[in-house]
Amino acid sequence: MKKSVLLKTGFSLLLILAMVSCATRPSVQEVNAEGDRAKAVVQGSSTPEFPATPGQAAPSQGSASPQSGATQIVQSQSAPAQSGPGTSPAGPGRGLSQEEQVFLADYLNRLSYMVYYNESSGLDPRLARIGVSQADRYFIEKQGLSVIDFDQIERNKKDQLSAYQAETGGSIDMIQYLAQRFNADIYVEIDAQVSGSGHAGSFSGSAQGTMKLFEASTAVLLGSVAFMSPPTFSPVSLEAAVSNALAASVWQAMPKVTEQSKALYGASLSRGIRFELIAQKIPDAKQAAQFVRALGRKFKEAEQLSFSPGETRIALYGFMSKAEAQEAIYEAAASAMMPDMYLVYMRGKSFTFNSGL
Repeated sequence: MKKSVLLKTGFSLLLILAMVSCATRPSVQEVNAEGDRAKAVVQGSSTPEFPATPGQAAPSQGSASPQSGATQIVQSQSAPAQSGPGTSPAGPGRGLSQEEQVFLADYLNRLSYMVYYNESSGLDPRLARIGVSQADRYFIEKQGLSVIDFDQIERNKKDQLSAYQAETGGSIDMIQYLAQRFNADIYVEIDAQVSGSGHAGSFSGSAQGTMKLFEASTAVLLGSVAFMSPPTFSPVSLEAAVSNALAASVWQAMPKVTEQSKALYGASLSRGIRFELIAQKIPDAKQAAQFVRALGRKFKEAEQLSFSPGETRIALYGFMSKAEAQEAIYEAAASAMMPDMYLVYMRGKSFTFNSGL
């Protein structure tokens, strides 16, 4: 009896194990399908959770390796667009030859600046000196540039008054004239307002305004950078608190000033560095036109701005130094039947020549 019960019990256990095994064991097709799905995820093919990249074919089964799967994953990531043979890079160098781009990049890294203040703003000259000196200090310490300091500008405003009148007749602003004379590419004009309050032992000051960037040879406004200081405090005096506010706000604005000046000035140089030529005593318009054509063969562009028997004005554009521009003018004059043309004076990128006729 016991033996019969044991046999029945053993048979029941075997039956239960067989049923469990049949219920949990996947079919060969299911195993293959699951394996294919895992392989598709790794290799970048389409799945509901990881759709394939449009236009990218799924890899064939049995041909992929771990290395090829990794390669496909990397290649499916977005990459920066590359400039092809027929495309030009964006920015100041667009459309320029390789040599012109190199010249422009080097030129922008060596820009020269002159900083002054807007005299009509009502800013106290003592505070103006602090603001200008702080900007100059940034150029010296952070950019390694030489500067024309506040006192030098003030002296030249008086000393160069006669030369300014003789050379320009008052046609340009005195500060632009000095910027050209000092060979500045850009002059920065600080236009600031300050305020303060307080009592003995506790004074606060604030400053706000703009720093305008002008192209020195044309006085064209390139752009401006706004600045505003948080309240600053001084236990010494109201003037000290206001001075600290102005100095701090100018210093904080200077990185943006240099960044903006390079970007904006660089964008204006697509035709090349602009030189102005004033040719005195070319007697007739036909010869002036011949001279302009000769200049056009030496520069990237030559544009006649005005003509009179006493004075012809010409705008010249090219990627060259001032010395190279001067030599190119002599060569153009010789080919235009004016071999005796000579330089009267040069101010910044402005040349005045006499035809020698």
